[in-house]
Amino acid sequence: MDTHTQLLQVGLKEMEMTELPKINEMSIATTLPVFWCSLDKHLDKLMLARIGIDELRQTHPESTPSNVKAVYMSPWKSHTLTPKFTPMVGIVTEIAKEISRSSLKADLEHLNFDLVVTDCWGVIYQGADHTMLHTHFPADFSAVIYLEAGDDCAPIVFGNGIAVKPQAGLLVIFPGIMPHAVPQNYDRRVVLAMNLNKLPKFA
Repeated sequence: MDTHTQLLQVGLKEMEMTELPKINEMSIATTLPVFWCSLDKHLDKLMLARIGIDELRQTHPESTPSNVKAVYMSPWKSHTLTPKFTPMVGIVTEIAKEISRSSLKADLEHLNFDLVVTDCWGVIYQGADHTMLHTHFPADFSAVIYLEAGDDCAPIVFGNGIAVKPQAGLLVIFPGIMPHAVPQNYDRRVVLAMNLNKLPKFA
């Protein structure tokens, strides 16, 4: 064993023995933005995504365990399991990049970052289904696309109590760190959800 390897092992052992300092926390009142737009001009892509969820329910019938308490939730990385989500993934990615440029004043392309959908899943809500309060951290953005939304379906409710009423074709994008939940549902509600992360580009 050479000297370099010995020093490395000693350093690793010292790191294992070192306790982390006490971590403190304080709450700071702030506001976070929520963005929305209509995807009515992309009805063909919305319909394709809706068909994709039904097909995934056939090929992957077990609902994914999570804080989503719904009749069906497809696997976390469903965009890798069906090409029917690909067009919608592309649209949401471009919209999120524009949000970064225009509203958050960060041109990711200029900063040598790309924005990538890392998780994508479909959910079918029926009856008294709901989703517990949670965040999508460490995702930079989270997106929800409403593919079906009955008149009495549940809203998405953000941590400050603001509720957004679903409508078919509505896209909602928000920071991944923002707490949100879905209260008890009373009507048909089908969504495609995504997490997006910024990743550095390498030459």
